[in-house]
Amino acid sequence: MTAFETYEAYGVAVPEILLPEQIDLRRWAVIACDQYTQDRSYWQKAAQVAGDGPSTLGLIFPEAYLADADKDERIARIKQTMRRYLDGGVFAPARQGFMYIERTTAYGRTRKGLILAVDLDKYEWQPFSKAMIRATEATVPERIPPRMKIRTGAPLELPHIMLLADDPDDALVGKTGELAKAGNPVYDGDLQQESGHLTGWAVCGEAAYEHVARALDAIAQKGTDKDGNTFLFAVGDGNHSLATAKAVWDEHKKTLRAQGKSEAEISASPVRYALVEVVNIYDAGPTFEPIHRVVFNADNADLIAFLRQKLGGTVETIGSAAELERRVSDRAAKGAPFGLITTDAGKTTYQLLQTAITDLAIAALQPALDEYIAAHQAAGIEIDYIHGTDETVQLGSTDGQLGILLPPIAKDSFFVTINGRGPLPRKSFSMGEASEKRFYVEARRLF
Repeated sequence: MTAFETYEAYGVAVPEILLPEQIDLRRWAVIACDQYTQDRSYWQKAAQVAGDGPSTLGLIFPEAYLADADKDERIARIKQTMRRYLDGGVFAPARQGFMYIERTTAYGRTRKGLILAVDLDKYEWQPFSKAMIRATEATVPERIPPRMKIRTGAPLELPHIMLLADDPDDALVGKTGELAKAGNPVYDGDLQQESGHLTGWAVCGEAAYEHVARALDAIAQKGTDKDGNTFLFAVGDGNHSLATAKAVWDEHKKTLRAQGKSEAEISASPVRYALVEVVNIYDAGPTFEPIHRVVFNADNADLIAFLRQKLGGTVETIGSAAELERRVSDRAAKGAPFGLITTDAGKTTYQLLQTAITDLAIAALQPALDEYIAAHQAAGIEIDYIHGTDETVQLGSTDGQLGILLPPIAKDSFFVTINGRGPLPRKSFSMGEASEKRFYVEARRLF
């Protein structure tokens, strides 16, 4: 097969990328719209930085404003701004090719990514799907229709979706980047609000395209099961945006068929694709942090006994919070350890539930918690999802509350778990801190 035939087989396309004629990244680029949803001051500062110049801020809908009464007017303004940028000379001529990017965050971590387009017919968010591109966490269908209003009829799309590749050799992203860096960067600069630095290189030409095709083929072969189902990419960030893109494409296909378009014309529609950033799950740059749990209003002793029975394993009392954290975070431990923090009459107890679970720990824990809570509805049990061990330990140190620490995300079992169990439970993991999320830079024509 040619490189382009390989791309088509695996649901990948070479996009035509739009970038401004002059790029001031600090003003042009803004963070993913689903960040800082409770912090309007962040977005107000973004508007101050952008000023009156071209900025992706005018092309997106920050979700901090999604519930406002002027939502429809904001969507109309976004689409008007897209047309104005297209017609007003903001963009340089479209550049066909992939983009290799390196993002250094304020935490000193560097994430490598490859910008490409994916075929939405190869993606599915439904549980237990065997599609090539699959959701990693449960999708909430009710979140899709409001977002469809933004994408439907939009002249442009800008990506904040990040897909994960199971690529121990780092051929798709890292080695493609080595080829791309033989040329000069297309853009290079600091990002606003102390969010680090971003550099992008073009990936084009026969040698680069052939390399990408070989890398995709190797990932696909590794990800193909005995029944012939290929798991190529998992959604790391932006799953509801990708689910929205698919829903818009499914509706648009119906419209095109009603208009009498041929299957070839339908397949060639740009709406069929979504622009994404692909990241190697083994890249040291992006951190995969577990999201811990705190349970309120439960009989903690009874719940711990239930979890021990449900998950298997043994419970051991630990002398201190520091020792418990060390034991839970021990990547050499065989099986998944859970840290349990309870307080009774001001006395805090630290316990380790050591299990034999070998896939991602949260995939076993959350269903057990859901089962227990459903069986004790009269108790009014509640659960919260906590980023960071310190806060979880602190919350567990309050009378009547149970803090549950989860072990680190095991990257080598990530794809295996999703392939076997389907999408992970809600609030399973986080890819880095809020300021490390993807910034909008590249655009692509849509409608």
